[in-house]
Amino acid sequence: MADEQVALFTEDGLPDGSAPRSVMRARRLWHAATFVLPRSVDGTRIYVHQRTFTKDVFPGLFDCWAGGVLAAGESVAEGARRELAEELGVRGVSLEPLFSFRFEPTRCHCHCFEARTDGPFTWQPEEVRDGGWRTLPELRAMLEDPATPFVTDGRAALERWLSLRKAAP
Repeated sequence: MADEQVALFTEDGLPDGSAPRSVMRARRLWHAATFVLPRSVDGTRIYVHQRTFTKDVFPGLFDCWAGGVLAAGESVAEGARRELAEELGVRGVSLEPLFSFRFEPTRCHCHCFEARTDGPFTWQPEEVRDGGWRTLPELRAMLEDPATPFVTDGRAALERWLSLRKAAP
């Protein structure tokens, strides 16, 4: 819903009230969003989906994170669970916090999690057009292919996740 109340934050990430989503978008106000990376239980695959062409932000683009804007009064963990359930129909799985970062172009505090699940997945028809499993090499190839447009903040989160994996012992 375009006018649902969303949580607002300061540039430094402190709570700063709420506003209708349409106002937050129009005024480019600082807000927060959750990102949940669905990985297979064995860790070898990542679920990638394509957004519907009717989405208000990044229509038709690919993403490997289920997520969205934090609602007013909602905790980050609650938002992550809600978004994973709404977009992909996945419920009752543990969420592992990964990292947070600020994404300046959309003025968003991004909170990233991982969910280990083998599905089943049930797409929300207003949000997800298509989806399927990709191995890490397949996902990297998608990122490198200019014909496969990725959501910009999702790409930034994925690049950070891949970088942290490289740095891990």
